[in-house]
Amino acid sequence: MKKIKPLIVLATLLIALTLVVPAVLVLPFSDEHKASGKLGEDLKKTSAENAKAASPSADAAVEVAVFRSAKSKIETVNLENYLVGVVAAEMPADFKEEALKAQALTARTYIVKRLVSKDTLGAPKGAQVTDTQIHQVYKSDDELRRAWGADYNWKMKKVVEAVRSTAGQILTYKGEAIQATFFSTSNGYTENSEDYWPGNIPYLRSVSSPWDKSSPKFNSQKVMTVKEFEAKLGVKVGTGSQVGKIVERTTGKRVAKVDFNGKVLSGKDIREKLDLRSSDFAWERKGTNIVITTKGFGHGVGMSQYGANGMAEEGKSYKDIVKHYYQGVEITSAESLMATLTAQK
Repeated sequence: MKKIKPLIVLATLLIALTLVVPAVLVLPFSDEHKASGKLGEDLKKTSAENAKAASPSADAAVEVAVFRSAKSKIETVNLENYLVGVVAAEMPADFKEEALKAQALTARTYIVKRLVSKDTLGAPKGAQVTDTQIHQVYKSDDELRRAWGADYNWKMKKVVEAVRSTAGQILTYKGEAIQATFFSTSNGYTENSEDYWPGNIPYLRSVSSPWDKSSPKFNSQKVMTVKEFEAKLGVKVGTGSQVGKIVERTTGKRVAKVDFNGKVLSGKDIREKLDLRSSDFAWERKGTNIVITTKGFGHGVGMSQYGANGMAEEGKSYKDIVKHYYQGVEITSAESLMATLTAQK
């Protein structure tokens, strides 16, 4: 064989390198969205790093200005990291994976709709949202580490995977992002939107939710004195055995109206004034006290979290869950909306 000239060898090596290097750079990310991934290693990072690694580039470029109420300061958080903090704060991490995915989808829909519409209602100047129930509860990685302690790794793994599995998806109705309201526990049914808030929203319809009966928050009881009851409601109940009369119920089987000797109050008003868990209530006078029992926990409109978990336990997917609680909606890509948000930066 003839000897190969050194220049030819060098040229051959350079060409080979140009072909091999791009492949090496792509390979570690080619399986990024598989369930297995490198979650064991990812858990050694912060939730921000985990979420960023799992996010499409459009999501990663979007940021949320969150008002941290305890510190009275605004923090700018990557969208997917924000969603990890919301899902972790709003739903127990020991819930089934499909329920957590449904929660991630509602959380993303809520914040994307708010960002696109530039809605800052309820947030201080400079913030887009607060970290409280006024909007969505959010906790940082440090807060979750303190709250979860030794359970941090497995809980964070589940939450990150829920956010990752629904990345870039939102809920829409006729092409528009929906008002993805949710609550803890129903009384067996959800509410029509107009039975709790002004306005008939077509996808927020009353549906059955029998899974909630196994929720630890399904039944509750509260005791207050007759005087306290009268003062908070601005009524007089007299000395008789009957304390007001329910004259109307909602489609979701909650109290719509109560008549107190001619003064009529809505179930929502009574719930808020007496600080009850639900507007499905009943009460009974016992001496100088009134014992109030309630079914469910929350306003009842939209997705029930314990209902979602019950559906997941029966093998339903997150898509099944959201389409049950939000009637007529579609799961669509938020790519174009994300592009709009990043273009505004």
